[in-house]
Amino acid sequence: MASDLEERVRAAIRDKLLMMKIPEKENDFLPSSCCLLEKQRELAEVEKTFSATKEEFQKKMEHLQQRRQQLEHKEGQLKQAILKFDKFLKENDAKRNRAMRKAEEEKQQMAQKEVEAGHLKEEIARLMTAKTKLQGRLETHKPFSEYLQKVLGKTEQFQEISELIGRFQTLMATQVSLVEREQVAREAVEEERRCLQQYLDESSNRILQQNNLVAELQGQLEQARAKVLELESNWICIQNTAAGKTLELGQIKLAALNLFQMVAKHRKLPMNVPQEDTEAQLDAVQLCVGDLTSILADFRKAEPPQPSQPEKGVPSQASTPASRSQLLSRTQSLHSK
Repeated sequence: MASDLEERVRAAIRDKLLMMKIPEKENDFLPSSCCLLEKQRELAEVEKTFSATKEEFQKKMEHLQQRRQQLEHKEGQLKQAILKFDKFLKENDAKRNRAMRKAEEEKQQMAQKEVEAGHLKEEIARLMTAKTKLQGRLETHKPFSEYLQKVLGKTEQFQEISELIGRFQTLMATQVSLVEREQVAREAVEEERRCLQQYLDESSNRILQQNNLVAELQGQLEQARAKVLELESNWICIQNTAAGKTLELGQIKLAALNLFQMVAKHRKLPMNVPQEDTEAQLDAVQLCVGDLTSILADFRKAEPPQPSQPEKGVPSQASTPASRSQLLSRTQSLHSK
């Protein structure tokens, strides 16, 4: 702030110097030393004025600083007072709220107490009614009390009526417990009976199912036995047929071997054909029969024509291959069987 004031003073001095009247002619000027002294005097006056103004400004600033400190102090005091007043108001509000809550609670307690008092009155009335009823029942049960007193006089086991009543209550509780145990036992027995009956029913069903299964298996066994008997009879028939075919095959092979041996002996052929090779033997017999047939045909051509009478024992050329093929097929069928 002091620098701003100094700048404003300097600006005012410059404006004042600019506004000073300058002589129009140079002759009107004083000597330069005088002018310099004049300017120095004016500058000294200005500096003096500036110093006075600065001192006055400093005093004003100090006064303002003191005033500001006083205001800040007063402001602090005012804030403290405001805070205290605010705290006082809050405390008053809190006290008022507490008082109102307490009054409301007391009011509610009073209402509750009145309600409780009403309930207590009703309870007292009910108890008085119950008392009256109990007194009536007491009068009614007074003969029983006298009877119990007589029982106590006659027995030495109990000294007071309460002991007798306690013993009676114990016996009653024992009886109730025994009845409950009996009921539980009966229920358990009934449950076991139901389980047994269910088991018997399930066992009967399983036995019936097993009997049905056994009957079905027996039927299947009878069918299997019948099938086995049928298969055994078929096997016996097959064995018998195979034996007959084997015998027939042996006879055919033996006949073919005899024919081959006769042909080989007649034509003096080597006996290098195996005995089991019936086809080779029949081929040799066929060749021999073919040769004999050709010779017979040539011989018949040389003789005069006569009624043809086929010789017994010598097959014709046409019938020989057919009989050979039949013989081969029969032999193969017998082999296959």
